[in-house]
Amino acid sequence: MAFAVFADGSANLPQSMLDGITLLPCEYTVDGELKIYQGDVDHFDGHAYYEGLRNGQKVRTTLLNTQLFIDHFTPVLQQGTDVIYIAMSSGISGTYNAAILAARELMEEFPDRFVHIVDSQGCGFGNGLLAEEAAGLSRDGVDVREAARILDEDVPHICQYFTVDDLNFLKNTGRVSGFTAAIGTVLNIKPILYGDHTGHIVACSKVRGRRKAVETLAAKYAEKRIIDYDQKICISHGDCLEDAQHLAELVLAITPGVPITICQHEPFSGSHVGPGMLGLFFHGNER
Repeated sequence: MAFAVFADGSANLPQSMLDGITLLPCEYTVDGELKIYQGDVDHFDGHAYYEGLRNGQKVRTTLLNTQLFIDHFTPVLQQGTDVIYIAMSSGISGTYNAAILAARELMEEFPDRFVHIVDSQGCGFGNGLLAEEAAGLSRDGVDVREAARILDEDVPHICQYFTVDDLNFLKNTGRVSGFTAAIGTVLNIKPILYGDHTGHIVACSKVRGRRKAVETLAAKYAEKRIIDYDQKICISHGDCLEDAQHLAELVLAITPGVPITICQHEPFSGSHVGPGMLGLFFHGNER
């Protein structure tokens, strides 16, 4: 490996996509009880987690702090290896800034080494796809500074569109007003959300009904995808596998044979979008 690649539990990566990637743990509490999510989504009981949210369990997340990064990066740097970390969006978490502080401190301590923090401007597979790309660049022997440039330039092309089933989870995190959540629930309005160029979650449209929302996600793929790109599609869901499979079928109708990974949506950001979240991640011309 030319350099070490780090991500964290928010990257939503299954074991099949973890080759060459070290995941940092994420902490959260469920009704006050501390949980540590190591990051391998294959071992995450999504049904139990999202069922708990449906039943009123309260989840609180904690950003990854500067000392955590220092503790994990230092042994790698001491071995003479450079580091790239793919962070969740600076628009939704202070984790990116904490990592930047760690990088500055460590490059002062190790002036011959290079530590680069990529602001993925996304979450879930939005930073997971970039982490997998980084690992591939490392395996190919790409210089760490050139890899950093490639990854930063690819950030605007990682499209991440999703919908939610219950607007109240977004209301609780300040993404929509209480009035909007109430009206949306009564009228069965489903927002189509995405991570914009600043890394903030915004609505790009609203549709009525779950089926129309799933169809709209597939339409976004048809509209935004890079046609000649060797796509790897990722779909995450908050305990709604049938909807995820339906979305995969719609994507396959657009690009037959394209590889698709379907996983439960990780718990760290899952508490903010709630059960019924359905997300589609791919490379596009623009977000």
